[in-house]
Amino acid sequence: MRLEKTPYGGSPGEPVRQSEAEGCLTVAIRIPVRIVALVVVVPVRLAWDALVVAGRFLRDTVLRPLGRVLFVWPAVGVWRYVLVPLGRGAAWLGNVLLVVPAVWLYRWVLTPVGHALTWAALGIGAGLAAAGRGLYAAGAWLGRYLVALPAAWLYRWVLTPVGHVLARCGRGLAWCARAVARGLAAVVAGVGTALYWTARILLVIPSVALWRWVLAPVGRGLAVVGREIGDALAHAWRIAGHLSLAVGRGVAAVLRWLVADPARWVYRTLLTPAGHLVRDVLWRPLAEASRGAGRAVRRALDAARLSARQARADVRRALFGEPAGKQAVARGEPSAAEARTLGSSTTALTKD
Repeated sequence: MRLEKTPYGGSPGEPVRQSEAEGCLTVAIRIPVRIVALVVVVPVRLAWDALVVAGRFLRDTVLRPLGRVLFVWPAVGVWRYVLVPLGRGAAWLGNVLLVVPAVWLYRWVLTPVGHALTWAALGIGAGLAAAGRGLYAAGAWLGRYLVALPAAWLYRWVLTPVGHVLARCGRGLAWCARAVARGLAAVVAGVGTALYWTARILLVIPSVALWRWVLAPVGRGLAVVGREIGDALAHAWRIAGHLSLAVGRGVAAVLRWLVADPARWVYRTLLTPAGHLVRDVLWRPLAEASRGAGRAVRRALDAARLSARQARADVRRALFGEPAGKQAVARGEPSAAEARTLGSSTTALTKD
């Protein structure tokens, strides 16, 4: 037998519906708030998505290359060709003008002076320590016989009897003070109790009633309204995102149908065959003709250069005669013609 209560008259195994659990106020607020939020948020979301797309396109096509040209490349050039050489020169100057003199000064001036001062300080410290030990011993003797012994006598024979008398008087005064304090505490406790009940009746109970029966219900209602407004704005923002995505895809499809597909068809069907035809019919023959003309011009220039060289050689021989050439030294090797033909015969079998 089930003893648990079933909310709103349902069966024990049936889950509670959200609208029944939230109440009529929440359901009555939710639908109009979501309709108003959807009407207001959808244009804002569409405009926002359009601005995002435009901003990304502007960033990728204009701002990033412009930033590289105006900032990145000049900064890299200044760093590489100005700051790095200046830094290296400053480091070299600092090493030459500061580090090397400082090391030399520390090694050859400050270190010997420091060693000398250390030895001198050790000697002075030893003398001062000996003098201090003597002064301490003299001060200890004088303090013992001039201060400690008279103070002990004064404490034992003068201050201790006077202290006993004052202690007895103090105990009496303390008892009187405790009695007065108990009376004042009783008075303060009575006044505090009266003030507590007065403040409780005049301030605490009305404040609790105001909070419990006025502010808490109003706060819960405002919380419900705020939560529903936030949920409605989030729901409308998501719906606007889906609508914006659908609109963007539709615009992209229209642009693809009207611009990209015709441009691709024109490029593939018309421009590519026309380009191949122009390449095969016009550019390749022109290129072959230009290469043949270039070869002919180079051969003509080579022939003209050879003729000019021979003419200069003939003029030089006519004016100055044949130059004295070097005598060939016999090295036991056949000449080029004999090496190719193996002597006067053409084969080794017919050689003499």
